[in-house]
Amino acid sequence: MPTIGVAISVPEPFGGQLRRHRADFGDPLAETVPSHVTLTPPMEVAEDHLPDVYAALEMAADEHEAYLMHLRGTGTFQPISPVVFIAVSQGISHTELLAKSVRNGLGAGEPVFPFHPHVTVAHHLHDAALDRAYAVLATFECAFLVDSFALYVHDDAAGWTAHCTFGLR
Repeated sequence: MPTIGVAISVPEPFGGQLRRHRADFGDPLAETVPSHVTLTPPMEVAEDHLPDVYAALEMAADEHEAYLMHLRGTGTFQPISPVVFIAVSQGISHTELLAKSVRNGLGAGEPVFPFHPHVTVAHHLHDAALDRAYAVLATFECAFLVDSFALYVHDDAAGWTAHCTFGLR
């Protein structure tokens, strides 16, 4: 059964910059996880259900217009989770509504933790590396138009790759 995820890709050059920083902090996931804002966490889907997934994601995309996303500064989920992230400072409500449409379409239900749009830049590292990530990227800032989201498929060797994109209105 393939494992899928749905996310907003952080476009270049910003996505690559954040990935290089993530690798520099010592996070091995930088190699296999593109910079993104998660809309649904990973989930397994039977091969024969993939056409339903595509249809649900197309419907979710048709419900939403493109919008501006502004990423600015760092945040953390510590002590709950050892994660440092780039904060979404504009486009939060649009992203929350889009994520809800995607979750509902896929029958994914509500997330375990409250949904908080962000871009992970350090995950499951020792405290010094997390502190460094938080400090180094504290002034990071970029803005871009969110006009699509992607269905990612996980491969053990290649990691997460965008399989298909869905354009917003």
